[in-house]
Amino acid sequence: MLNRRHLRIKALQNIFAWQMTEKKDSVSGQKALMQSIDSVYEMYVQMLALLVDVTEYTAIDAIERSNKYLPTAEDLSPNQKLLNNKFAVVLKQNPEFTAAVNKYQINWHSDPELVKSIFIKLKDTKEYEAYLADTEENLESSKEIIKFIFRKVLLKNLNIIQAFEDKFINWPVDSEVMKGMIAKTVKNFNSEDPFKNKLTPISADWAEDSRFVKDLFAYTVKNDQAYQELIAERTKNWESERIALMDTILMKMAICEMMNFPSIPVKVTINEYLELSKDYSTPKSNSFINGILDKILTDLKRTKSIKKIGRGLIED
Repeated sequence: MLNRRHLRIKALQNIFAWQMTEKKDSVSGQKALMQSIDSVYEMYVQMLALLVDVTEYTAIDAIERSNKYLPTAEDLSPNQKLLNNKFAVVLKQNPEFTAAVNKYQINWHSDPELVKSIFIKLKDTKEYEAYLADTEENLESSKEIIKFIFRKVLLKNLNIIQAFEDKFINWPVDSEVMKGMIAKTVKNFNSEDPFKNKLTPISADWAEDSRFVKDLFAYTVKNDQAYQELIAERTKNWESERIALMDTILMKMAICEMMNFPSIPVKVTINEYLELSKDYSTPKSNSFINGILDKILTDLKRTKSIKKIGRGLIED
């Protein structure tokens, strides 16, 4: 699921894109932000659908084997246990899953060779051989081969990675969220009644989190000039072109949070953006941003521009 760090990253990416456009349309920018978040959920559903299609390829493989010119006895009666994998069957019948597949118009069958290549690699593993040899299966045990296919087959397949990278521009970052969502789904599907299982939501509290990320984007771009002036006051000895654009955006977002989100402690805000600077800006950005924000915070406290709910939220 997306947590606040992931949401800040999404806002950062889209504020950067907004800054780089000539026509700075905040409405279109926020729409793009929400679409980029929805793409994480689509990636998750795409991967679930691919897992299902791999299990279903068992039937196609059985037909191809039986149609050989000289089929063996095993070709004529192959083990199709994976086709009836209990987790996959329950997932396919889950109304949330089917609705999401329809919403995103997911169809891995349009690239049958890709699914076939995955199945062929799977058939050559000792884990798959052991799975077929075990005649007993319940919902919990059915998950083990699904986890193996996901972790050791799909995520190790360069063609699969390329297919997802082509479709999802933020795959390097968003794939980590997707992996967690898949793991949580497999763990939480505990009923053989498909109506009693739930897909993993995009966040723990989407109503609250969607407000947070929308407001973070909206307030930052709305007050862009005002925040720029706050930063300029504390960077007079720096040539503007020497300050990385990403550093400026991170500082603006931090100022936005300090001034507009009364329930988030100032210390948490500053720490979050210092951490983001390590991954998204220059090696020296962390100390630079920390020093400038510390000075700006002093100014904001002096002018009583920061209002927090609860005791100690400014300093703690």
